[in-house]
Amino acid sequence: MIRSTVLARLGLAAAVMVAIGGASVAADVEPAHGIAMHGDVKYPPDFTHFEYVDPDAPKGGSITYSAIGSFDSLNPFILRGQAAAGLGVLFETLTQRSNDEAFTEYGLLAETIEMPEDRSWVAFTLRPEARWNDGEPVTVADVIWSLETIKAKGHPFYRAYYANVVSAREEGERRVVFEFDGAINRELPLIVGQMPILPKHYWETRDFEASTLEPPLGSGPYRVARVDPGRSITYERVPDYWGAEVPVSKGRFNYDQIRYEYFRDSNVALEAFKAGQYDFRVENTARLWATAYTGPGVDAGLIVREEIRDESGTGMQGYVFNTRRAMFEDPRVRQALAYAFDFEWSNSTLFFDQYVRSESYFSNTELAATELPDERELAILEPFRDQLPEAVFTTVYEPPTTDGSGELRGNLRTAFEMLQEAGWEVDRATRKLIDTETGQPMRFEILLINPAFERITGPFLRNLERLGIDATMRTVDTAQYQNRVDAFDFDMIVGVWGQSLSPGNEQRDFWSCEAAETPGSRNFAGICDPVVDALIERVIQAESRQGLVAATRALDRALLFGHYVIPHWHSPVTRVAYWDKFDRAEIDPRYGLDLNAWWVDPGKADQVARRQRDLDLDDVVTE
Repeated sequence: MIRSTVLARLGLAAAVMVAIGGASVAADVEPAHGIAMHGDVKYPPDFTHFEYVDPDAPKGGSITYSAIGSFDSLNPFILRGQAAAGLGVLFETLTQRSNDEAFTEYGLLAETIEMPEDRSWVAFTLRPEARWNDGEPVTVADVIWSLETIKAKGHPFYRAYYANVVSAREEGERRVVFEFDGAINRELPLIVGQMPILPKHYWETRDFEASTLEPPLGSGPYRVARVDPGRSITYERVPDYWGAEVPVSKGRFNYDQIRYEYFRDSNVALEAFKAGQYDFRVENTARLWATAYTGPGVDAGLIVREEIRDESGTGMQGYVFNTRRAMFEDPRVRQALAYAFDFEWSNSTLFFDQYVRSESYFSNTELAATELPDERELAILEPFRDQLPEAVFTTVYEPPTTDGSGELRGNLRTAFEMLQEAGWEVDRATRKLIDTETGQPMRFEILLINPAFERITGPFLRNLERLGIDATMRTVDTAQYQNRVDAFDFDMIVGVWGQSLSPGNEQRDFWSCEAAETPGSRNFAGICDPVVDALIERVIQAESRQGLVAATRALDRALLFGHYVIPHWHSPVTRVAYWDKFDRAEIDPRYGLDLNAWWVDPGKADQVARRQRDLDLDDVVTE
C-alpha cells in the first residue's frame, strides 16, 4: 500500500524520448511531488507539512517504549538474527506515506516522481540536499545498489514484494528509473517508493547477510546512541538531519532520544510501565485495560488512558492452521475445529465485551466481504466457479457462534459430524479422535509467544478434548518462536495479518504458492491455491478504487471459505496509555497513529518527573 500525490512540474525542458527497456520516458510525463494509488493526492505541490502535525512542535525530551524478549542484531533487512526494535528511524525511503489518505506517498529522498499513465515504469529525482549521516550525499548508485542487494540478499519478503521490479538504471546525476517486467501492477511505483535506501559505500566493506551489533549508517532523523545487547537500545536525534524541513518530515521526529527497554514478558512490561520505567504503551489485552491500570501513577492522574478511534484496517488475527500438516489438509477438518472456539464466552468472561468478532481478512474497511458478491465481484469469481466452494457465491461468511454461556454442546455435535465426513472417528478404547485410514490420533500443538493467550487458549483446548483431540499449547521465547515460525515448524499459531486500505503486492507474501515454500514468508497457513494466486494478481492489477474493492472482496471470500484460520476479534479503537508528558496536534490522522508527530511538553515532563520521585513506585527489574 502507499498514499496519494498531486502532479507538480519540475523545471526541466525535456523534449527528448529516452528508451527504457521496452518502454519509453516521454516528454509529456509530468514530474510530480507525490503519487496516489487511485485518484488524486490531497496535498498540493507547495504544501509545507501534513495537517496532523504541528510544524512548530518543540524539539527535546525523550520517549521510552517497551519491547518483549531480546535482540541480537541491528540489521533488520535479513532473515538471520532477531533485529532490535525501532531500527526504522535510521533509514529512509524515496517517498513517505501520509496517514490521512488511503494510499498516497510524497517525496522524501526523492524531490519529484515521474510515472506514465499505464505505470509501466517510474522515475525518481533525488533531492540534492539528501545526505547520509556521515555527510556523504545520497546518490543514484545507492538506490540501485539497495534494490539489487535486498532482492538478492535480503529477507525473503523483499524478493516477493519487488518481484516485478526488473532493474534500476541511472538517467542523469540524480535521476533513477525503475523498469518493470511488463505485468500489470499499478502499485509498483508506490512500493518502489517504499523501498529502504541504504548506503553503498558503507556496506561495501561489510557483509550484508551477517547479523551484527555494529550501528548501521542511515540517512534518517536518528542514529544509534547506545546498545545494551538484548536489553535496551537508544536512538538519538541527528542535530543536523538533512531532511528536517522536507514537508513530509516537518513537525515530526521531535524527541531528542527514543529508547526501547526489553522485558521478559508482557506482564513484567506492564508493571514496569506503571513504575515509570517507560512512557508509552499500546494495550492489546482487554482484561488488562479494564482491570490492571491501577497504582500510584494512575491514582495521581499522571498516567493518561485514551481510546483513539481511526479508520485503519484491523486485518485478521486468528488461530492459524499449518496446512502443510497432513491432519489439516482437508478444509472440512479446519472448518469443524472452528466450532470448538467460543468467542462469545471469551468476550464476555475474559474481554469485558470490548471486542467484535472478525469476519474478514480486511476487517473495519470497505474491502471486507460483508455482503453477497455484487456484479463486479461475480465477474471476477465466475471463471473459478468449479474450483471454489459454492458458499463463496451464495453465503456471507460467518464464523460459528454460541450463546456465550460456555455450553456449546450443539457446536461440538456439528463439529463431530463434519469430522466424521472428513474421515475421523472416536476410538472406543482410547476415546481419542483417529484417522479412519491410518489409525493415527489427531494430536497437535498450539505454539504461543505471548503468555496472555494462555488463558484464551486453555478453554479452546478443553473443548477440543471433548471432541477426542489431544491438543496442547506451548509458550516459547521470542527467538525460538521466530525461528520456528520462519521455518514453518508448528502445527498452529496465533497469526496476525495487518492490512492497509490499499492492499497490493504484500498479498503475495501472505497467501501465494511461492510464499508457501519460502521460509520467513508470512504465508503461515501454507496456502497454495491457483485461484488465490489469480485473485492476488487481480488485486495488484486493479486500475480503479472500485476495481480494487471488488478484487479484494473476491480474495477475501476465497480465503474465508478456505477455512485457513479460526478468526479471533478486533477493536475499532486503539487503546493507549502514557505518562502525561506528551502533546500532539489537534487533528489525529485518519488512518492510524503517528507517534513521530507527538512531542514532549517540557512543563508536563518536569511535573511528571517531580511527582514520580514523590510516588512509591515499585522497582521493576528489566529482564
